[in-house]
Amino acid sequence: MRSIVALKILLYDKATTAGSLIGVIAIVFLVGQQLAVLFGLFTYMSVLVDHSGADIWICSKNTLNINATDTLPERYADRISGLPFIAWAEPVLFGNATFITRDGKAESLQVVGLQPSSRALWPWRFHEGSVEDMLEDEGLTLERLDLGVYGDPKIGDVFEVNDVRMRISAITQSIKGFSGRMAFTNVVKARKILKTTPGRCKAVVVKLKPGVPLEEAIAGIQAVLPDTEVMSSAQLSARTRIYYVKNTGMGGSFGFSTMIGALVGIIIITLTMYTGVLQRQKDFAVLRALGARKSDIFVIVLCQSLIIALVGIFIGFLLLGSFLNGTVDTNLPVYMPRRIAPMLALGTLLLCMLGSLLAVRKAISVEPASVFR
Repeated sequence: MRSIVALKILLYDKATTAGSLIGVIAIVFLVGQQLAVLFGLFTYMSVLVDHSGADIWICSKNTLNINATDTLPERYADRISGLPFIAWAEPVLFGNATFITRDGKAESLQVVGLQPSSRALWPWRFHEGSVEDMLEDEGLTLERLDLGVYGDPKIGDVFEVNDVRMRISAITQSIKGFSGRMAFTNVVKARKILKTTPGRCKAVVVKLKPGVPLEEAIAGIQAVLPDTEVMSSAQLSARTRIYYVKNTGMGGSFGFSTMIGALVGIIIITLTMYTGVLQRQKDFAVLRALGARKSDIFVIVLCQSLIIALVGIFIGFLLLGSFLNGTVDTNLPVYMPRRIAPMLALGTLLLCMLGSLLAVRKAISVEPASVFR
């Protein structure tokens, strides 16, 4: 009964209800959009690690992020391959280079070198071409979303990358890195482009046999290679993201904008709910005069907040979903983990309840006798 009264009041005072709904929608959409971009950037930061297909990464000592690791001897892969818990181990090669466009502009590029027998770091999505095309003698992939930066090259066009002749042989789709635009080629050309000493690599990746405890495997490899940094893919991914968040000011920037979005929403909710109670003081006084208790008024106001929150969250997520779908396969880094959506909804609901507290205090303080004034 009290929830029906709350709904009737909301439908009667449409202007105040609309103002509160806007506040809830602002929280869901603004905060959700900021979080989606932040998590999208996270996927860029550790894209090689997350898509490597490996369980363990072996890097140079004190590696703080995947893009800052020094070179290692390739023989490390052979040294640990005989360990009983390892399915395979292989060296990987990647690094930054400069792509020269037709008009002579220099554009950055992160080159990844692969060999036909490689089991890690393969490009996972092609727009045009295939792995076989990528492994050709002078073959090089470019990302479809970055083609405009490189002067819109076509398959078969020839360019220079770090003074090495390369031919565009395949186009990847939505494979982007945080430290540079991603390109894949065979390991021979990658070594020439990156000027890497023969017998050296950037890291060694390891795949474990099924059922092997990860921590035990890390300890076993570390004992064999004490002068390296051995960590799981998840650890390296997290370490890379933390490094960039701490050292680029990204965490503070996104944290501040997210807080502002939530603050704007809660202020709108608080003011509109409070204004609505002020405008309906006589209605609450009539309810009190008819026998309604303070607890009844309390429940009515909270029901109003709950209804506004649920409707606003629903509309907000519709808008957020449209935003996320509209940015698929674009240059805007957007990604929303599944666990974040319910957390955002719950957080918004709690903010709505918090924003209604001031209105609740005013509503339950209304005296029944005030209806006769």
